[in-house]
Amino acid sequence: MKNISKETEEKLVRSLSWETTELLPFLPYLLQDFWELGSDPDVMADLIDKYAGVSEKTRILDLACGKGAVSVKIAQKLGVTVKGIDLMPEFIEYAIQKAKEFNVGDLCEFLNDDINEAAKTEKDYDCVILGAVGNVLGNPEETFRKLKATVTSNGYILVYDVYILAIDKEEKVKYKNYEYLTYEQWLRIFSESDLTLIEAVSNNEYFNSGNNNATIAVRANELVQQHPEKKMLFEGYITNQSNECGDLENSVVGVTWMLQKG
Repeated sequence: MKNISKETEEKLVRSLSWETTELLPFLPYLLQDFWELGSDPDVMADLIDKYAGVSEKTRILDLACGKGAVSVKIAQKLGVTVKGIDLMPEFIEYAIQKAKEFNVGDLCEFLNDDINEAAKTEKDYDCVILGAVGNVLGNPEETFRKLKATVTSNGYILVYDVYILAIDKEEKVKYKNYEYLTYEQWLRIFSESDLTLIEAVSNNEYFNSGNNNATIAVRANELVQQHPEKKMLFEGYITNQSNECGDLENSVVGVTWMLQKG
């Protein structure tokens, strides 16, 4: 993994349902059975196709691209150029192989880098994607400021996040490592960030899979056998995953925001 700040490491692990950097080396093992690690690729591709005026010259930036599912499927569906950036080298290697498998290796470029650094230098994209990474780029206002700097004057920003159904549901939230905002709070942040909400697509079913949790639990138990001294670490991760899914069932809504820079 590239050298990154302690703060970035901490933000990264919190975005992946844990709170200690001790888990980072084990994430590729825990998530080895999954290609799609957050955002719904089909929703992302459909929104770009619907609003962004796609052509062969369209350029997409996928920050925190994970294993490249969104990038690869967008390139395959729309025939556009996509650049994916992620901090985990194992994920980038997997993404490169999947791009070749789907015959879009010429359309996809994948780099191992800190997205905070990449956001400073990547410019003039037609659309930037940030899927399911919590506060890795900072609080929402900081995040949108950084994302806006990567796209053209009328460029688009695609973000997956969640909103809480009502403030009075906060006491029922099980996952405590992330501050959930209401829909109205998100709208206020968009307005203050000079962003126009084009469409919001909710799809809790896609993100809330008991089968996924069961599969991750199997991998966690395998790690417990290999590293019994870290049993609490792996069991805690599974508990957090379960709590997030419970919140999606009862208190929060997963949503893909399609935004346009003002």
